[in-house]
Amino acid sequence: MNPPLDSGPLHLSPEPHGLTPRAVLDLRGRPIRELRYPATAAVIVTGVPGAGKSTALRRLFGATGDALVPTAGPTGAVLLDSQHSRNWWQLRLGAIPYAFWLPIVHLTHYRRIRAQMYRAAGPVIIHDCGTRQWVRRLVALWARTAGREVHIIMIDAPAEAALAGQVSRGREVSRLSFKVHCLKWRRLVDSVTAGTMPRPAPASVVILDRAAVTALHEVSFAA
Repeated sequence: MNPPLDSGPLHLSPEPHGLTPRAVLDLRGRPIRELRYPATAAVIVTGVPGAGKSTALRRLFGATGDALVPTAGPTGAVLLDSQHSRNWWQLRLGAIPYAFWLPIVHLTHYRRIRAQMYRAAGPVIIHDCGTRQWVRRLVALWARTAGREVHIIMIDAPAEAALAGQVSRGREVSRLSFKVHCLKWRRLVDSVTAGTMPRPAPASVVILDRAAVTALHEVSFAA
């Protein structure tokens, strides 16, 4: 079970009408009620393991962690989460240690992302750690050829909060893997904060802390 996101102090009153992100938008410590994206956007929700991605996706899009295939939420957005691919293979290969079939899970997940880029009529939401440049390149390529804009939401959580999130949900990554994730993540956040877009450059990057994610009431899509 995923933990609740932090509700800590916020410094500004919520803006009443929401925002349509372009370029870099740092909303850490600044609540916003709504983020608005194009009707066919590809939105990548990123953060280190335990940052609160799954919790946010469940609240905003009705995502569930027990699905076997990509799911469409109330807004019509199709959610792509590697956990769904893991669930699908768990039914078939669960007797074998997970480390042996992890590559198949990743392959299945990325094939599903590519397929939904072309197949889905509306937006696609991609759950990803965000620290792998090769993944961003693949998503950018598929989105471009499918006529979609790529937008990134970064959930910037302190390492200790992310570790607590992993414990609460009962899925912990190895200490070394988590350290690498955190190092890459901090470099990425610092770079974006300084004004350098991730490569390939998306249409927008929104940086949220856990409190700002909690204050976000809606992610909407319009033509």
